[in-house]
Amino acid sequence: MELFAGMRVRDLEAARGFYDRLFGSAPAFFPNDEEAVWEVAEHRYVYALVDPARAGDGLVTLFAEDLDAVAAEISGRGLEPAERETYGNGVRKLVYRDPDGNELGIGGGPAG
Repeated sequence: MELFAGMRVRDLEAARGFYDRLFGSAPAFFPNDEEAVWEVAEHRYVYALVDPARAGDGLVTLFAEDLDAVAAEISGRGLEPAERETYGNGVRKLVYRDPDGNELGIGGGPAG
């Protein structure tokens, strides 16, 4: 399967700053002047779309094989999770919020 998940934002440049740091790279491509797309894994993309009226309502969760390594990389780029959750089965989730309040979670298994 492939994935193309979007986050509605008010300001594309502000969103780019956040998502560039979160994903550790500049966008893979720009379909138009109001959209930026990051490839988070092969054939899996997250995009920011300018839509001020509906900005901030996004909710996406990605899963990482090594959540601790991903968290350390993101922290090294200056972002910290807004929340950390641990579920009864040991699965953990880090919640990051962009400038508009969109939630991008990164989940993974129990700490090694």
